[in-house]
Amino acid sequence: MFLGTHAPRLDDKGRLVLPAKFREGLAGGVVLTKGQDRSVVVWPAAEFASYAERLNEASRSDARVRAYLRLLFSGASDEVPDRQGRISVPQALRDYAALDREVVVVGNGNTCEIWDSTAWTDYVAGQEEGFSDLREEVIPGVL
Repeated sequence: MFLGTHAPRLDDKGRLVLPAKFREGLAGGVVLTKGQDRSVVVWPAAEFASYAERLNEASRSDARVRAYLRLLFSGASDEVPDRQGRISVPQALRDYAALDREVVVVGNGNTCEIWDSTAWTDYVAGQEEGFSDLREEVIPGVL
C-alpha cells in the first residue's frame, strides 16, 4: 500500500527517484498513465495488468468507454526502476501534468501519483473543507 506525500525532484532528463518507501512495491516494474486530475498515476505493473483485464470487460460499443480506453492506453508507458530507484517520466506525461522540477509523489492506496507541487497544494486546499464536512456515503458500502 502506498501512503504519504513525498517531495522528490525531476532531474533534467525527466527522471524521478521513487520514494524509498515505495520502491519495493514498484521494483517489478511500473506503468505510468494520465490521471484524471492532471496528475500521472504510477501503477505497479501487476496491478495495472489486473485493471486492464477488468477494463476489457467493458462494452466497446459505448463511446465513453472507447474514449477512456484510448486515452488511458495511448498515453501509458511501462518502466522498470533502475538501481537507484529512478524511473523516466515521458515528456508527453510531463506535459499533461505540467510537471517541472518540483513535484510531489502521493500515495493513493494501490497506486501513487506524481503531481506538480503547486498543483497538489492547490488541489488539497480545494478539497480539505469538503473532506472534513463529509456527512453522507461517498463510496457505497464503504464510506
